[in-house]
Amino acid sequence: MTDQFAFEYPSPLEGYEGLEPLTEEKTADGKSLVNPQTGVLSKAYEEFPNPLAKDRRGGFDVHIYHYQTNPEQVTFARALHERIRREFPELRIYKFFDRPVGPHPVAMFEVNLFTPAQFGAFIPWLVIHRGPLSALVHPNTIESEEKRNHTQRATWLGDKIPLDLRIFG
Repeated sequence: MTDQFAFEYPSPLEGYEGLEPLTEEKTADGKSLVNPQTGVLSKAYEEFPNPLAKDRRGGFDVHIYHYQTNPEQVTFARALHERIRREFPELRIYKFFDRPVGPHPVAMFEVNLFTPAQFGAFIPWLVIHRGPLSALVHPNTIESEEKRNHTQRATWLGDKIPLDLRIFG
């Protein structure tokens, strides 16, 4: 478990100070709130926000795990790996590892996401198609924050698999 208080967090309202208070008016569904419309979409639709990497590493890594001693999982993972390569050829998809590598305690393969559009297409697709496998989705920022990226900033699909964080020092 990561100590969430071991990190500093900028205010979520940075850059939005001094604005008119938001209304508590509800929309026609009676549940959601009326939001002020500006006619301008967030830049986050087009580009990952800082400090996410916008270089050759990509903004996010997705590690899809399988237990290498479980023949059913190995078969499913190999099929999923092939399907991802066929359906998402624009993504960077690494080789299929049949053993633990780096901080990953079980076998896996990795997919890199470079744009919000790729993230928005691939992650919902993976939620539906990952079957019995778990996936770690973590951001890429600066190298000194790799441990934080793999823990406090990470998101899991399926069961969380404890990582061997010693590699991060």
